[in-house]
Amino acid sequence: MQEALTFKIEDFEGPLDMLLYLVGKNKMNLYDINLMTLIDQYTEAIRTLQQDRMEIASEFIDMAAHLVQMKSALLLPRSPEAERMKAELTGRLIEYSACKEVAAQLGGRARDITTFVREPMPLVGAAEYTRPHDPYKLVQAWFGLMGRSTRKRKPTQERFEPLVTAPFVSVASRVSHMLRGLLKGSLHKVGQLFSPEDSRSTNVATFLALLELIRAGRVQVADDGGLNLDRTHRRRKENPTHEG
Repeated sequence: MQEALTFKIEDFEGPLDMLLYLVGKNKMNLYDINLMTLIDQYTEAIRTLQQDRMEIASEFIDMAAHLVQMKSALLLPRSPEAERMKAELTGRLIEYSACKEVAAQLGGRARDITTFVREPMPLVGAAEYTRPHDPYKLVQAWFGLMGRSTRKRKPTQERFEPLVTAPFVSVASRVSHMLRGLLKGSLHKVGQLFSPEDSRSTNVATFLALLELIRAGRVQVADDGGLNLDRTHRRRKENPTHEG
């Protein structure tokens, strides 16, 4: 008959610590663990603790679920997954046991060493910063120190004036303007269409008008940026060729 376990969950630092305790309690060899006995005792302990109290650390419950899954795999004949899970758990227990032993040795050494701590030295001079600064610069320095993006100033009404008062330029008007220039012979290159003196709305409308003329087959752009007008486009549209 299996012996009832009476320990508390607070006695262990984690599920591996509890499993290592069960290995020692059953006098098992870490390199040859009886997993069935270990799994049964661990899951029974967690089940008993859950009946007594609801708040059980999730890591203990996760380990119990993992062990139940492992037990299901161990019941299958020649299960590679069971062997993998067994090797993984054994390795984790051996590693945890070694770390716990080293920690105990280091803790023993620390207890045998006498540590002297002197009193804090008094500050030399006044600790207050008395230099005046613009509050906005102090805010910028704080955000820079914290690694955050710099706060931007609230935009003023003047910054929106160019956007609100900008004249609207239609694409159709730029199409007409380009066709007139091509027909008169005053427009030859793409570079003539855009000027730094024109507004952004004008340049955008000109670019869209050029794309529309190219898409419609009215204008062709050469490799050197030259513009060629297809004068036969309208005649082909008015007198289509009917086959058959």
